[in-house]
Amino acid sequence: MHLRSCVNNTRSLKCPQTPNMPFNQTLTPPRRWQLTRRLALRAMALTLSAASVSPAMAREGVDVGANSAFSRLVPADGVERSAGQQYAQLLQQAAAKNALGGKEHPQVKRLRAIAQRIIPLAVAWNPRAKNWRWEVNLIRSTQINAFCMPGGKIAFYSGILEQLKLSDDEVAMVMGHEIAHALREHARERMGKSALTHGAARIGGAVAASVFGIDPRLTDGLARGGANLLTLEFSREDESEADLVGMELAARAGYDPSAAVALWQKMSAASKGAPPQWLSTHPSGKSRIADIQKSLPKVIPLYERAKQGLGP
Repeated sequence: MHLRSCVNNTRSLKCPQTPNMPFNQTLTPPRRWQLTRRLALRAMALTLSAASVSPAMAREGVDVGANSAFSRLVPADGVERSAGQQYAQLLQQAAAKNALGGKEHPQVKRLRAIAQRIIPLAVAWNPRAKNWRWEVNLIRSTQINAFCMPGGKIAFYSGILEQLKLSDDEVAMVMGHEIAHALREHARERMGKSALTHGAARIGGAVAASVFGIDPRLTDGLARGGANLLTLEFSREDESEADLVGMELAARAGYDPSAAVALWQKMSAASKGAPPQWLSTHPSGKSRIADIQKSLPKVIPLYERAKQGLGP
């Protein structure tokens, strides 16, 4: 589901002229509608582009820029509420099958201990994370899978821990990666792009309604449950961002970021034959590992400082 939309050629808002037709010639209703729609989409793209521009700030660590402006097209509260509902349903289903790890389960304790070191660092990437009601749970299943839904809803399947025999550093890389998806609001971004391509995007509430004549209720509907957030797939760019941000989060928490290389080597080996569930949405490959190795010098100093107790 690599949605790569939406509006191209946004440098100019000049109305295109057709051959042999003066600019002020009266347009037929269908053609007028097409031009109006085209101009509206171009104006949206320019507005989003301008909104996403921010002054460059020097910072230590990885550089992935600001969150996509497309994520602003769908209300965050609605996406997080929908995620919470889907997460609760999943836990209920797991509990009904006696597949939900209890709080005294060794792996549950392990996962929550790692999360306690990573979660405090999340707010630096997304201020909303400060008010998220974070949850970390274990589902007993042979699936090699893990996720973090919008709003901080984390789940690991026992298969990824047991079959890959992950170290704490490797678990932290998986967890950091999944948390990064939530912090970068990739699910919300994909929903926003979908809304825009259907002409249903809302920018800043009433702005689109007043400027572009778009009904904001349409995007509200998407946020309330128009996407299955448990099976949402992300683009290659999203995955790359999550790799880098996840490594930084884990490194600042005191986990060795070089474990990301070992993790993806294990995932590549596990993908031979029938690919595990996690790889259906997290494709592996030599180029991915090479990109991770290239970024290690940016995060190794953060890890070394954290190990010395000098703070994140």
